[in-house]
Amino acid sequence: MTIAENLEKLFSLEGKEIMLTGAAGGIGSALARGLAGAGGNMILCDIDEGGLHSLKLEIEAMGRTANVYLMDISDLGSIRECVSKAVNDRKRIDVLINCAGINKREGFLDVEEHTYDRIMDINLKGLFFLSQEVARHMMQQKSGNIINIASHNSVGMLGGCSVYGASKSAVTALTRSMAVEWAQYGIRANALAPGHILTPLTQVTWDHPQRSAYLEERIAMRRPGLPEELVGITVMLASDASSYMSGMMIHVDGGCLAGGSPWPYDTKY
Repeated sequence: MTIAENLEKLFSLEGKEIMLTGAAGGIGSALARGLAGAGGNMILCDIDEGGLHSLKLEIEAMGRTANVYLMDISDLGSIRECVSKAVNDRKRIDVLINCAGINKREGFLDVEEHTYDRIMDINLKGLFFLSQEVARHMMQQKSGNIINIASHNSVGMLGGCSVYGASKSAVTALTRSMAVEWAQYGIRANALAPGHILTPLTQVTWDHPQRSAYLEERIAMRRPGLPEELVGITVMLASDASSYMSGMMIHVDGGCLAGGSPWPYDTKY
């Protein structure tokens, strides 16, 4: 077997039906293109209709398949309708990637109820009930793979991210619950925790002189990550290369969790 054949056997997503929420976002769209490039048939879900259709055209220009569905992840009726349509159109869902998420940066004491509810509805409640809905179909298939997008804030906190951090910490707990309860049906569940990724939504942070300096000091690689740098690990999690992996959280953070930049130390170099 050649190297190319061996890599294809391990990591190919050929024939896999992959549902991705938040598909029109900075991270979501990068994952969609990357997974399609690895052979996946994409089921793209978002509330941004224009963004979805632009992404669909990109993927189809690659010679790959993409179906798009409007989904309001905060609305249970919308979730059920989207999953029903996707299963009717694509016949099965092999991989679910829960990428949809929002944040509003403000102090703990400044958070009002409507902000709390909105973040939790999208980041946690929507993820919970979409996973529940998709898992019912995966159980009938006796196979499935769920990838939840967590965050560095699942384990490390920044000021002004109290509700977001709480929601993402809960996502890791739900990932473990899925792994434990659904293994008997052939379903795996893992979480991917991106570090500080540069997207249109985080550009304002990286443009801020104090916040960007603070982050760079805490990232060993001293730069933000790019959405495309999450593709490789996501392909691994979505593919059969991770067939004995479930209930885990993987950090892709440029060395942030490891300790960031070191203090001065003695060295000949």
